[in-house]
Amino acid sequence: MSEKYVRQMKKGVLDMLVLKLLSDQPKYGYQLISELEAESGGVFCLKEGTLYPILYRLEEDGLVKATWSEPEERQVPRKYYLITDEGRKMLQEIKHIWNDISKGVNRIMEQ
Repeated sequence: MSEKYVRQMKKGVLDMLVLKLLSDQPKYGYQLISELEAESGGVFCLKEGTLYPILYRLEEDGLVKATWSEPEERQVPRKYYLITDEGRKMLQEIKHIWNDISKGVNRIMEQ
C-alpha cells in the first residue's frame, strides 16, 4: 500500500489517541511516542516532528495543558502534558464520532 494513504489514515486518529493516553496520567513527549508504538503493536511509530505539533494544537485548543517537572538530582526538567476537563469532554465526543465512522466504514467494506 502506498505510504501516502497509510499516513493519511493514521493522521485522522492521532489527536484522539494522544488524548486517550493522557487521560490516565500526565506524560512527556517521548513517553507518548513510546506508548503509542507499544500499545498499537507498532502501527503508530511517530517521530517528534509529528507528535509535538499535535500537542501544541491540543494545548492551543485548551484540551491539554503543559507543565514542567522540577529537576531531581541529575535529571533534566521534562515538559509534561495533561488532559484538561475540556479535553476529557472532547475525547468522549471524538470517541463517539470515531465509533460511528468506524461502523460506517466497516459496513461498506464488508459488502
